[in-house]
Amino acid sequence: MEKSSEKFNSYIYGKNSVLETVSQNPKRINKIFFSEHINFDNRLKKIKEIADENSIQIQFTNLNKFNKYFQDDTKKSQNINFQGVIASVSPVEYADFDEFLNKKTDKFRKIVILDGVEDPHNFGAILRTLAAASYDAVIIPKHRSCPVTPTVEKTSSGAVNYIPIIKTNSLSGVIDILKKNDWWIIAADGQSKDNYFDISYTDMNFAIILGAEGEGVSKTLLNKSDFRVKIPCAIESLNVSATCAVIVYESIRQIHQK
Repeated sequence: MEKSSEKFNSYIYGKNSVLETVSQNPKRINKIFFSEHINFDNRLKKIKEIADENSIQIQFTNLNKFNKYFQDDTKKSQNINFQGVIASVSPVEYADFDEFLNKKTDKFRKIVILDGVEDPHNFGAILRTLAAASYDAVIIPKHRSCPVTPTVEKTSSGAVNYIPIIKTNSLSGVIDILKKNDWWIIAADGQSKDNYFDISYTDMNFAIILGAEGEGVSKTLLNKSDFRVKIPCAIESLNVSATCAVIVYESIRQIHQK
């Protein structure tokens, strides 16, 4: 059992999250815990196989003992379905913005900027969408933003290992730099006159800004945007992860049809 001094976000859980991490980034894994007396299905067998190949320590234990490491916002332990596996991991390494910006590529690039998205389930779902759509990065602020927690990793099904996550002190400053380097900025804004399918996402580097539910994108960032788009809704609005999926896949549709 790991020492109780370890932070709860040094663990990930669930078959998909652990399998993707051990497959794509085995150096992040410190130790893998399997539930006692578990029947191994194909995913659990694959996790153990890759762990053995990479000399990752394995232990069979009562996973219920781990509940104290996984806390909600009220600091109360949650009753979590670990799906038979937990991994002790090193924290996710955030990508460097300057290195990303200066990376040489012969393709136009596409990213998402999250402005005040603090819900881990939304963040995880967004990461999964961006990884599936082959987006190049996501940028989050250091404050008023959800960090990469076990819930984020679980919800993303391991997508944190596929999409660079950039953390910055100033979203406004990052946007200014992007614009100076010929990037176009697109903000999701429910008050916009333009729909998300009314603009072209082709032949340019672009960043899509998504705001927190209820608050939306801040006025400062809206004013820096080149385009504002909305999703027509018969109800008040979609949540931010659904909004991300709709806009991102419209951009992919246009790019692939070009």
